[in-house]
Amino acid sequence: MSMKHRPNSIEEYLEAIYKLSEGKRDIKTTELAEFMGIKPSSVTEMLKKLAELGYVEYLPYKGVRLTGKGERLGRRITRRHRLYEIFLWKILGKKPDDVHEEACKAEHGVSDETDILLCRFLGAPSRCPHGSIVPACDLKVSTCEDCETVGTNMVKRDDEVRPIAWLNEGSSGVIKFIRGDSRVLRRLIDLGLTPGTRIHILRKAPLNGPVEILVRGSRLALGSDIAANIFVSDV
Repeated sequence: MSMKHRPNSIEEYLEAIYKLSEGKRDIKTTELAEFMGIKPSSVTEMLKKLAELGYVEYLPYKGVRLTGKGERLGRRITRRHRLYEIFLWKILGKKPDDVHEEACKAEHGVSDETDILLCRFLGAPSRCPHGSIVPACDLKVSTCEDCETVGTNMVKRDDEVRPIAWLNEGSSGVIKFIRGDSRVLRRLIDLGLTPGTRIHILRKAPLNGPVEILVRGSRLALGSDIAANIFVSDV
């Protein structure tokens, strides 16, 4: 979903880059300008500022990518935005087409602790009303069950994690976080998908189809919902 309002903050730019890149690819200036609904010249000026602040790597005429610092903030804002969209939709009953602007207003003014409590209240949802994946939280936990035991203390994860659904064919990663309730966790454990396990992406079907992976010497086909809830690092 494009951003229809006029952005003017660092967080909004990083959120837009994160959404377009899904945390991993370079973004063209023209692509970012179109997504945000502003002139390419204004985007270029802001990208230079973001590069000076250490949030992005910017190469004129080639594109921009997030640094680790920029990715962490972009992911946090994107996650918060999508959680609020879900809250407005499922709890308050607003239509999916009406939640984006409201979530934009809320995403910059709440605490990390509120994010954690909101995620727990919603049952750790995996996708927003428009089908986009909700990024993983910042907590240094390996499962949602672990999250329930640590209160809201913000012990941060040391490495960045991305859902299997975002990985390209031929890439690999180590499972760091699994989202879901005890039933989901037991099912994945039975398949050998546990935190610390290395997986390799063999094939991705188009249009959010199954993802075929290699794990512990065996081939597994994961549905798109499962692939959205297993997060890996070292890709």
